[in-house]
Amino acid sequence: MITVLVVDDELPAVQELSYLLGRDDRVGAVHTATSGTEALRILEREDVDGIFLDIHMPGLSGLELARVVARFAAPPAVVFVTADDDHALEAFDLAAVDYLLKPVRPERLARCVGRIAELREAAGAGRPAPEPALITVELGGVTRMIRRDDVAFVQAQGDYARLHTADASYLVRVALSDLERQWGPAGFVRIHRSYLVAMDAVGELRLTGPQATVMVGGTELPVSRRLLPGLRERLASTRIRPRA
Repeated sequence: MITVLVVDDELPAVQELSYLLGRDDRVGAVHTATSGTEALRILEREDVDGIFLDIHMPGLSGLELARVVARFAAPPAVVFVTADDDHALEAFDLAAVDYLLKPVRPERLARCVGRIAELREAAGAGRPAPEPALITVELGGVTRMIRRDDVAFVQAQGDYARLHTADASYLVRVALSDLERQWGPAGFVRIHRSYLVAMDAVGELRLTGPQATVMVGGTELPVSRRLLPGLRERLASTRIRPRA
């Protein structure tokens, strides 16, 4: 069970996020604050594993509070929750665990809670904290960072690759074959000449019809006959819980 702190100057936002977190059986206590100053008072008396922090707050902003927290001897994981992604790069510079956009989707929040739980488990076992790879992408002329473990599948587009997440897709200047080699150890598997999938994002394998397919989120992707045996073997042996 992890303990979290929700910080937002808008009370309805605090209540909504606290409600969603309270529904997760991995979350124990949920503390709340409506200002950065109040949050610091709570952090002085409570052991917190993760902070869900709004960026735009009067007085002590979320970014400023995160800089203070980063100086703690054992800082809690910081998750920024905001209505825009203008500060995504700065958030990752502050070693934020995640960056959630409002309105927060329950399945996206569940993955974030999982990251905090992994960090706590690693710290308790004396293991190095897991650090998912970050990828620089552009969308609409805006540069931002996304995490590799948010990518559900990758689609080849000529000499480029399109990364598909639950929220959007991003074109990157990397060949699919290069990503297959680089991301293979992280659980990505080639299923077709045009597709690379994250094993923990695969919902099911369908063998009916003229061609085998896999369901990744709400998307059905083709599986080539040549690569089908390898995929079936990986699915049979994997113990990874599919993403929400």
